[in-house]
Amino acid sequence: MNKTVDVVIPTFHPDEKLCTLLKSLLEQKYPVGHILIMNTQQEFWDSKIEGLSEKIIVEHIEKSRFDHGGTRHQALLKSRADVVIFMTQDALPADDHLTEQLLRPLEDQEVAVSYARQLPAEDCAYIERYTRGFNYPAASRVKSKKDLNRLGIKTYFCSDVCAAYDRNIYLQLGGFERPVIFNEDMIMAARIIQAGYKVAYAAKAQVIHSHNYSGLRQISRNFDLAVSQADHPEIFSGVSSEGEGIRLVKQTASYLAKRRPWLLPALIWQSGCKYLGYRLGKRYKSLPLGLILRLTDNKEYWKRRLS
Repeated sequence: MNKTVDVVIPTFHPDEKLCTLLKSLLEQKYPVGHILIMNTQQEFWDSKIEGLSEKIIVEHIEKSRFDHGGTRHQALLKSRADVVIFMTQDALPADDHLTEQLLRPLEDQEVAVSYARQLPAEDCAYIERYTRGFNYPAASRVKSKKDLNRLGIKTYFCSDVCAAYDRNIYLQLGGFERPVIFNEDMIMAARIIQAGYKVAYAAKAQVIHSHNYSGLRQISRNFDLAVSQADHPEIFSGVSSEGEGIRLVKQTASYLAKRRPWLLPALIWQSGCKYLGYRLGKRYKSLPLGLILRLTDNKEYWKRRLS
């Protein structure tokens, strides 16, 4: 491989984990050219991060200007690399072969994006640990338009927690939706698939990343997810999302019943919160603004949208 690669990381209130991430990226066997950080809330910035390497470039933006798609797109335009890897500040490479394994599927000129496997952190809750394995299995896969009938919404699954994009194809297709409330990665993956390109899941490219969200936080995240789908019927109306969610719940329930049945009530609660948020998000146009602002995880988006 002889592709050049840059990394883009949006940050908000970064902590020591960001330093660990940056050091790991700088030590990758397949070297990165630049690490572009788009940081909000400058008053929380730790200047020692910039001192780690000349490869680190930081731009500070106002919180009100942050957009899941627009901010990432703005950073990509600053790069001249063949491949741009998008990461989140809380994802840590599992080893020093992350960039190498992410770029490997991009040797196929029909593959436009390659995303990494997410492994649970040490503090990951039991149910979430199973969910990680469901969404990020051990086997790699390359998805194309021919998989839509078999995989449904899973064909479009992709995560900017750690994903490498062929920069030329990305620009050819117009880049991330902007503005967008959430889910810029799946919307972009859908456009990649619909344009005849492929999406690769690179299971050997691994990052440690998981969350122990409360039920209320699950409502907000799934509300925003559903809003993004409702706003793009040209992508999501032809594929069902709910079937995949039901399959996850059934498999998780079967797994818990055999091993930790006392966790079944927690699964029911979490699944109910996810479904409630999703259904409300699908119908957001009929909801009062006050309720929308209580449900969303991205109030700045609505402020910009309504201004």
